[in-house]
Amino acid sequence: MTPYGVTDDGYVVKGLDVVLAESLARARAAFGADVDLTATSPLRKILEVTAGEDAELWKRLEWSYYAGFPSTADGASLDLLGEDVGVDRRTEHAAGEVTLTLSGGVPGRTYLVNEATVLTTASGTLFTTTRAVTLTATAPEATTPVLALDRGPAGDVPAGGIAAIEAAHAAVYFADLGPATISVANAAPTAGGTTPEPDDVYRGRLVGTSRTLWTIEAVQQAVLAVDGVVDVLISDPLGGVDVSQSYFGLFDFGRRLFAAERRFGEPYLFDVVVAHEFRWPWLPQGPVRGVLERVREALDLVRPPGVHPNVIEADHIDVGVRARVVVQPGYDKDALLARVLERVGAEAAGLRLGGDVLFAQVMRAFTDEAGVLDVQAMHLRRGPAVFGRFSLGPVGFQSVAYEAGVGENLVMAPTELAVFRPDSGLDDIEVVIP
Repeated sequence: MTPYGVTDDGYVVKGLDVVLAESLARARAAFGADVDLTATSPLRKILEVTAGEDAELWKRLEWSYYAGFPSTADGASLDLLGEDVGVDRRTEHAAGEVTLTLSGGVPGRTYLVNEATVLTTASGTLFTTTRAVTLTATAPEATTPVLALDRGPAGDVPAGGIAAIEAAHAAVYFADLGPATISVANAAPTAGGTTPEPDDVYRGRLVGTSRTLWTIEAVQQAVLAVDGVVDVLISDPLGGVDVSQSYFGLFDFGRRLFAAERRFGEPYLFDVVVAHEFRWPWLPQGPVRGVLERVREALDLVRPPGVHPNVIEADHIDVGVRARVVVQPGYDKDALLARVLERVGAEAAGLRLGGDVLFAQVMRAFTDEAGVLDVQAMHLRRGPAVFGRFSLGPVGFQSVAYEAGVGENLVMAPTELAVFRPDSGLDDIEVVIP
């Protein structure tokens, strides 16, 4: 007999066919084997209606069962599970577009408005651009997408609400404009600040929520919840292998709880390596709070007393590609190349700390695009290290761009994050039509 309801394999629903067959069997048992249960029988019609209602009830019971688990719940049920562990569903960042207009530009000069340029409204709501644009005296206007820095309805501003480049940001990055000025305006309202985050994203946060305090898992959870943080690497040096103890070699480095002995008077520090999006600066810039400050605030809620975090910015390594791409006649070369680079950027955005850039993955981004006939002599590139920063990983310090051979991957050290930016200067793609 087939089991229904809660089983070892999950919840098994009793379908309409089974419910109706059982109803007909009970009718024959109650009224005799010769009871009229043909298609036009009034009794059968009644049984079919009640069986349909019972089948819907079984479906509802299945939904109620799975609504009790974060991995299968959705909607309001997922919200209730989040309340149980103190993790509320967040809203999204409001999004929109702005038009940048150059006035008084010097002929022949190019003015770059980079990605992550901070814009502001009259009320102080901050936005950042998500794509770099260039302005010239002959092409003084360009449109670029923007995202609110903070989540919530404050980012939903009316048309014309985004007024200018934020003053502190402009003083640093646009101090050499000379007689030129750049104005900002959004022709349409920004929207999305009241949109709740999707079930899949919220579910992932709930499933990954640590149920314990003062553990590496709790620290990781707290840091990853900070807006702008992409990945985090936790290292507890004093909680690793202790050669002075009899249990030398029995603990995994970086995985022991914050409980190792230390000499009195010395602070107990554990390392937190943070990779972040460049929309959020590492250090404060005017009214924009830095990632470092916000991560430290989050860690104060979960770190053990007397144990302090040493928050370190990860090495963000620019990556690019050099290749010769053969395209079928009739295709727009510029549009095709833009689509390929967009896909390569999306692939790179999924990487985490220490994640290698795979040659095959980048090659697939080219060859999967309609119109591409062949990709020749493709080399992956990584940019030079940031001034004053070096890595102890297998790559080491670099002062010039490095180019891997054909077929070679770009190997990242544990504290390095590969970042693909179309304006990094590392891309050299020749598009030819046979």
